[in-house]
Amino acid sequence: MTMNRLTRDQMAARVARDIPDGAVVNLGIGLPTLVGNHLPADREILLQSENGLLGMGPAPAPGQEDGDLINAGKQPVTIKPGGSYFHHADSFAMMRGGHLDFCVLGAFQVSQTGDLANWHTGAPGAIPAVGGAMDLAIGAKQVFVMMEHLTKQGESKVVRECTYPLTGIGCVTRIYTDLATIDVTPDGLVARDLVDGLTFDELQRLTGVPLLQPVAA
Repeated sequence: MTMNRLTRDQMAARVARDIPDGAVVNLGIGLPTLVGNHLPADREILLQSENGLLGMGPAPAPGQEDGDLINAGKQPVTIKPGGSYFHHADSFAMMRGGHLDFCVLGAFQVSQTGDLANWHTGAPGAIPAVGGAMDLAIGAKQVFVMMEHLTKQGESKVVRECTYPLTGIGCVTRIYTDLATIDVTPDGLVARDLVDGLTFDELQRLTGVPLLQPVAA
């Protein structure tokens, strides 16, 4: 049986499912921005954007874009009734002050203890700028990572130790990939929600560190 990898939108929908009603959430640049398009309509979730926006809505319909209304990744967004704009410094005070319940970030690597590397690979010509990721990683109450499970070379992005410069130490609480959802726990990495057609043993073979199976309730 062939495993059915999740598409990027399916990954985003899976993350959105775990964000509770009433949460204040920052969506990082890249894949995480898709989460905003999949939040359940029956939940009141406040999206905060690093560039000074609270109450961000989903992407606008084609032709309805407002050039002055963008997220931190410079993508057009909408704003919900009651949303607000504020200074960049106030946005960072919100991020650093523990006022975010969740942030969703992309990553190059996540270690088995929840270390995060998501801003620099050392590749020639890469812009070595951590931006607000470090503030989010240490400031949010929970850090979700959304990434593809393997690199283009077929290597696991879940590793024993990060080899790229760190964004945060022991900050990641849950990892969402195109193959599974993985909880970072004191006992180790617990693999949940494997995609159809993928066995635990196969996921273990593809992953760079030992995995645990959920304990039956």
